[in-house]
Amino acid sequence: MFDWSKIETVLLDMDGTILDLHFDTFFWMEHLPLRYSEHYDVPIAQAREALISDYESVVGTISWYCLDYWAEKTKMPIRELKREVEHLIQLREDAHDFLVALRQAGKDVVLVTNAHPDALSLKIERTQLDQYFDTLYSTHEFGVTKESQELWHKLQHKHGFDKATTLFVDDNIPVLNSAKQYGIGHILAVANPDSKQGVNDMGDYLSITDYRTIVGDIV
Repeated sequence: MFDWSKIETVLLDMDGTILDLHFDTFFWMEHLPLRYSEHYDVPIAQAREALISDYESVVGTISWYCLDYWAEKTKMPIRELKREVEHLIQLREDAHDFLVALRQAGKDVVLVTNAHPDALSLKIERTQLDQYFDTLYSTHEFGVTKESQELWHKLQHKHGFDKATTLFVDDNIPVLNSAKQYGIGHILAVANPDSKQGVNDMGDYLSITDYRTIVGDIV
């Protein structure tokens, strides 16, 4: 799949790439609409429709990933509501072996997530995912998301990775497109981010559904 001897840095997304996306899917599409419908005394279908419209208006921007934005938008305690379903937060089944192999091979393993710092903290608390990484970044630190070229410029300035010897892994096609446009040398797509849903079409990107199929190749 790759010549791992030419890869020094591995930039990894979090939700759907290292963690099962089911938690996020369930929270935003099921749990929040339920609590919204109860709070505002409207049918759940109406609540979901209103929220999806709001989601679509900011998708890909820093607001979409910002818990403060959604707390203000909905007038609801988003952080506390996430706690109600935090038991759904878990590593992908194939992530542990992959991450351990990367560390053992001496790669610089870096988390780059669009998730809000408080969402990242909650997920670290539940999964201890920080143990697998040399460095963890929330793009909120930079004020722009991975969908933006500005993020990549700021991240490279901060972390100092070599684009030619860097692998980036994500499950979001617009984000993968942004990384490709910036010139990241190696790109891998995750085609099955949510364990409760099927495999996605990742277009022309080299994709994977189980990291364990490549663990033995990492050097």
